[in-house]
Parts: sequence; structure tokens; C-alpha cells
Amino acid sequence: MDIDKVKAEIEKLREEIRRHDYYYYVLDQPVISDAEYDSLMRRLVSLEQKYPELITPDSPTQRVGGQPLRAFAAVEHPVPMLSLANAFSEGELRDFDRRVRNTIGEHAEYVVEYKIDGLSVALWYQNGIFTRGATRGDGHIGEDITENLKTIRSLPLRLNKPYTLEARGEVFISKKDFEILNEERRSSDMPLFANPRNAAAGSLRQLDPRITASRPLDIFIFNLQQLEEAMPDTHWEALNLMGELGLKISPFLYRSNSIGDVINVCHEWNDKRHTLPFEIDGMVIKVNNFRYREVLGNTSKSPRWAIAYKFPAEQKETVIRDIIIQVGRTGVLTPTAVFDPVPIAGTIVSRATLHNEDYINSKDIRIGDIVVIQKAGDIIPEVVEVKKDKRSGEEIPFIMPGHCPVCGADVVRLDGEAAARCTGSACPAQQKRLIIHFASRDAMDIEGLGPAVVEQLLDKELIRDAADLYFLKHEELTGIDRIGDKSASNLLRAIENSKNRGLARLLFGLGIRLVGLRAAQLIAEHFENIDRIIKAEKEEFLEINEIGEKIAESVAAFFKEDQNIKMIEKLKRANVLLEQQARNIQANLLEGKTFVLTGTLAGYTRTEASRLIEEKGGRVTNSVSSKTDYVVAGENPGSKIERARTLGVTILSEQEFRQMLEIE
Repeated sequence: MDIDKVKAEIEKLREEIRRHDYYYYVLDQPVISDAEYDSLMRRLVSLEQKYPELITPDSPTQRVGGQPLRAFAAVEHPVPMLSLANAFSEGELRDFDRRVRNTIGEHAEYVVEYKIDGLSVALWYQNGIFTRGATRGDGHIGEDITENLKTIRSLPLRLNKPYTLEARGEVFISKKDFEILNEERRSSDMPLFANPRNAAAGSLRQLDPRITASRPLDIFIFNLQQLEEAMPDTHWEALNLMGELGLKISPFLYRSNSIGDVINVCHEWNDKRHTLPFEIDGMVIKVNNFRYREVLGNTSKSPRWAIAYKFPAEQKETVIRDIIIQVGRTGVLTPTAVFDPVPIAGTIVSRATLHNEDYINSKDIRIGDIVVIQKAGDIIPEVVEVKKDKRSGEEIPFIMPGHCPVCGADVVRLDGEAAARCTGSACPAQQKRLIIHFASRDAMDIEGLGPAVVEQLLDKELIRDAADLYFLKHEELTGIDRIGDKSASNLLRAIENSKNRGLARLLFGLGIRLVGLRAAQLIAEHFENIDRIIKAEKEEFLEINEIGEKIAESVAAFFKEDQNIKMIEKLKRANVLLEQQARNIQANLLEGKTFVLTGTLAGYTRTEASRLIEEKGGRVTNSVSSKTDYVVAGENPGSKIERARTLGVTILSEQEFRQMLEIE
């Protein structure tokens, strides 16, 4: 095929795919079917594979690529990313207006926009091509998250015109996608995201762009920061220009020179914000004219020409009608309040988790109580308060059941634990969640094995435990709802690929109580194969540094259970790797150094940070002692930071930690 013809076809395909991306992800008005879109993309991928020299960074095929990063590079903001001052009342908005007019006179005009509950980012385009993106960081230095931002389908990799500019945007997750994401995490017994902002931030700060690509991120562009061409005179004009360039701007913009009108708009959206498909926690008010913004200037933290009006939290009273029990993968019984349905934060809610027996007792929550409900982060329902002054005397105290409501086995609560547990090892509720956990990303990473598939496999008695997955047949899978021939082949391939994950991830995947990723890694490295672990007694586990009494008891007890040994035998017959692979120690300069992680790290999950330390030869522990070499402190570090100061332990900021890893 003539190379010029190939080039022309590739460019035509790219333009068509970009146009459909814009209609689908920005305008929400698709003009072709998913099958037609997939056909275009497959043709483009095919041509680029045959002619890799024609691949360009702005091609739609390049949204996810490359290997996981070891850490995010630092990016200096040419224009600082300042945070907005907040207003919580009408009076504070009028004070803001008064300060503006005292400086620039009565010519003030404002633009009002949604305050999206997401994560602010800076974006750079060079000659119309997206070249770099960064987090806010401390406002002066952010983190390079270019590859992760490329995964956002509503963010164009090429503008409609070859402009060179810097823009600011807010990355978020819609309400519907957030609920789906949390449901997937709940089914896998993973911690739930508290709100869409946490979910968006956690997704953008993944070192592996492929993980970010699996998260349903979206973006609105809210500021044109710099433009190599002539800058518009006003924010309103700048927003319209960015829309013309193909950037996704807010669907609501309001312009007025009256603070009274601005206040009315804020109140209006406070009442109807729950009708939106995404979360907003307020409205942003900005001076429209750029020249007036320069006159008003900034404080060290915030612009004087903008302010955020924050909505008050919504609370409702309701009556608890029952407290029911749900059983998790490790047998934990979680009480859940069932109450009269109430509309709150845009949805009708009728349930809220009560965590454990101690939580219920501390709040003295009873069946029949009138309680105050709100949504944590406007998402997760929670009981805020019991209206004890409204009790009639007929309320019923809650008592944790002595037997599992699913399988009838005894329920026990060990000393020092808040959780009550089902002791039935064959409990159906536990098996479902155990298998979902076994297939999760940090365990055996079986793509396509979601909660719905697991439930059907169990209901049809095609599997009884996780080991049975390795004996599934193609014709069995195609008998499951929504599993076609291709999906069955893909799932079987994913199951086959999971056989070589290694002993540590298998141990974690088995769902042994108290055994997380770190403990699984330590045990696998110490014993090296599953047979030695099975034969080991509690005392041998205690010989491993960082393995304490409770973990040792739990692991030893797990491998004394006949049904668990039978499952291991099935894994052997399936040729699952049951030995520990050699670790890849990239450098030994952290050898012998002990780290403690505390607070929320912006650029790493706890798992990622621990892996990076261990790959350098260091070790991570949970508590600060005189033997600790470094404490890595993220946001909201808690009491560990005070303990470190008392003991004179070196405290590293996240930036210092990153620099240490890069230098080492």
C-alpha cells in the first residue's frame, strides 16, 4: 500500500474519531453506534501497528500507553495555582463585592460557574497538541500526571486550532459512575471512596496509567491562564474561545454586574444542585474583566478577584425501622440501619452502615429511634445524631446475633477486636466475597471476573471456591448471562494468565484474616513455597520480623482447615505457581532502613509507596519506634508525627521522599 495513501487514511480516521469523541464525551450527543466507533478504532490500530513510524502523540490510540511510573516528576507552575477563599453566607458574598467595588469602582461584572467537587489540574498545549498536565501541588510545584490525563476521553489531545496555551480544569467523576465504582469496591471488600473528589484524586495519582484509564474520569475547563496568541479581554470570551477549540467548559455560566443577582443564582443552585449528573459543593464567582483582575491582584494564597460560595450540608430526620446484618468475605458481620426513605443530596436513601457493635453502643442507636441522616461527602449515608429527647420508650436496643444470618454458624468476637465474625468456613456470603477478592487487582488480577459473574458461577454450582476457577470450561461460561463466545475466551485467558502471579499475591488472594499485602510478601519470602507454609507452626511464623501473635495464629489456623488444604491441592493440579519468585531489588542503598508512612500521600497509595521502599531494600512498619529511620508524612499525619518528633526520628515530606527515591 502506498505510504502517502496510508498516511492520508490514518489522518482521516483520527479526525473522524476525534469528532465522534467530541460529540460523545463533550456534547453527550453520539451520532454513530458503539460498534461503528469500534470499527473505526480497530482500523486505526491496525494501520498504526503495520506502520508504527506514523504513530503520533496526539493519536486517539495513544491515550493509554507506556510502563508504570516509579514516581511523578515535579512541575513548576509559571503562574501559581492559588486556592479560592470561601464564603458561607450571603453577607460574606456582599463583603466580597464591596471589596471589589472599593478597588475598581462600579464597573464590576461577575461570571458565576459551578464549583465542581473534583481535583484541579493545569494543562499545556503546544501548537494545539496536549503536551503536559500537572496537579496543583502546593500551588507552585505540582506533579506531572500527563499520561494519566491522556486517559480522559473528554480531554482533547489536539485542539481545533494550533494554539499554544495553558488552561486550568477540574477532573471529576459523575454521580452514576461514582456509585458504580464504589459498588465494585464494596463487592471486592475494598475501602469505599468517601466522595467523588477522593475518587478522582486517587485515580489521577496512580503511577500506572492503565489503572487511571479504568476509572471513569471527566473534566471541565474553567480558566484560560496563558495564550501565546492575543488574550481575550474577559473571562467570558476566554471560556467561549476554549469551547471553540474543543475543550469541555462548564454547561452553566452566568454573567451579571449585580451581586444580588449572583446571590440569587447561588441560592437557586443550592436548591437544585442534586438534579445535576455530577457533584457540586458550591458556586464560583469571578470578576469577568482580566484587566480588573490584575488591579485586584492576589494574596499569598488566594486571588482577590474570585470567591467560592460553599453550600451548607443537607440533613434530614427519619425513623430507624430495623438493623440488619451483612456478612463480608472475612466473615465480619456489619450492622446496617434500615430507615424510612428520605430525599437527601439528590437521592432517596433508606439505609446506612453502622460499622460495628461498638459504634452502635457509643451512639446508643436503637430500632425505633428518630435520627438525623446526612451523606458523608454528599454520597455515603450516615447516622449523625440520635434524637434521644424524642424517644417514646418503645425503642429496642440492638443485640448482635449469636449465629450467622446466612449460614447459621456461631458468631464470635475476639478480644481486642471491634468486629464480630461468622465462624462458618463454607458460608455462602463469605465465599462470594472471597472469590471476588481472589480475583482483585492486588491479588490474582483476573480481569472480567466481576461480582455478577461470580454470583452466577456460584448459583449454577460451577464453582465452590476460588480454585475451581482454573477448571472452568468455555461452554460453561457461555451459559452465563451476558457472557458471549469472545467474553468467555477473554475470561479464560485472564484466568490462565493469573496462574503466574506468585506466592505472595496468592497468599493475599486467599483472604486469610489479618494478612494484607505486606504480611503475605514477608511470609512468601520467608518460606518460599506453599508446602513449607502448610507445615509451619505458629512459632515459625513469629520468627518473621513484623509478623505478630495474631497474624501468626490466623495463618497457622487457616492451613489447619481441611477445606483450605483441599483448595491448595486443586491449585496444584491446575499448575498455579505456588512458589515465591525472586524479588527485583533495584538498589540496596535503603538496605536496613525502616520507614513508617503516615497521612495521605498525594502521589502514591500506601501499597505503591511500600513497594518502592522495598524495591530499594528498605522495610515498612506500622508504628514509630527508636528503631525507625524515617517517617514519611502526607496530609493529616496524625499522632505518629508527634511520636516521631519526640523520638527524634527524621520526618520526610512527600517531596523529600520522592527525591530520596530518585537519588537512591
